[in-house]
Amino acid sequence: KGQEVVAFNHPMGVAGTDRFLMEVARLSGRVIPEEITRERGRLVDAIADSSAHIHGKRFALYGDPDLTLGLAGFLLELGAEPVHILATNGTPEWEARVQASLDSSPFGKGCHVYPGRDLWHMRSLLFTEPVDFLIGNTYGKFLERDTRTPLIRIGFPIFDRHHHHRYPLWGYQGAMNTLVKILDKIFDVTDADTNIAGKTDYSFDIIR
Repeated sequence: KGQEVVAFNHPMGVAGTDRFLMEVARLSGRVIPEEITRERGRLVDAIADSSAHIHGKRFALYGDPDLTLGLAGFLLELGAEPVHILATNGTPEWEARVQASLDSSPFGKGCHVYPGRDLWHMRSLLFTEPVDFLIGNTYGKFLERDTRTPLIRIGFPIFDRHHHHRYPLWGYQGAMNTLVKILDKIFDVTDADTNIAGKTDYSFDIIR
């Protein structure tokens, strides 16, 4: 009571974490530690190294409104296209905030926000307007089976894999963890396609 209040969605990615830390620094009167600045630099470097593999990839994501808002912003930073963004408990305010984020980037053009919809609706979207990858919790595995859309497990709950809750998604290190999860799935799909095609280019197979 009587204190300034600043509200955020999940501070994900570079810009989201920047906003969070700068407000904390301003409200507390403290300087952001050099250790955190170096952590940010490592993330920016990692994004630059991997941008060619993520650029232009199309994603569908669902889950908690705060998580999907932060994650959509991070995907835009990576040069990816968050084509379908769905939150069953998303509100009109949430929809407006996500749309504003999409409108701020050329990669958000043609992307759509779906508040108050469920995974049955997402299933229809994956059939009618397919994407490269799906991001969400454990229940997305049924969509993966039905639509053949590779699932990247991010969010809550994740019951069918162990210890995912031990890896943060927030902050610069959390963004690094998220980036690695996305890249691992992209490379898994690339390797599977290579095996099916029978390609044996050693350099392509070994070096990413």
